[in-house]
Amino acid sequence: METEIFNLEKKYWQGMEDHQYETVKNLTHFPCIIAGRNGVQSVDEPSFKKMFESGEGDKIKVLGYLDVISQQPTQETAITAYVIELLDTKENKSVKCACTSTWIKENDRWLCMLHTETELSSKK
Repeated sequence: METEIFNLEKKYWQGMEDHQYETVKNLTHFPCIIAGRNGVQSVDEPSFKKMFESGEGDKIKVLGYLDVISQQPTQETAITAYVIELLDTKENKSVKCACTSTWIKENDRWLCMLHTETELSSKK
């Protein structure tokens, strides 16, 4: 399970990196919950698409994943947490974020229902 869920998480990030809306949409449960530097929000599919498209000029590259932890409390629920390192190719700046995702199994498909991101402070 851990490998399956984390592979879906990586596929999600690859869709973000390649700006492939259909890939990301097909891995998302709607409405989904997103928490990050802009607060907490419940997002329906039209709002999600608008948010996705508004980031069209943002280019990221996934540099790697660290500290991956996953659990499956039920047959239909999985949780994963990890640190991701991203490169903002517009600003040529790397950033590390602590992320969590909750996946639910619906009609034999895993879908991300909750995602959180917290940018980690850079160590001096």
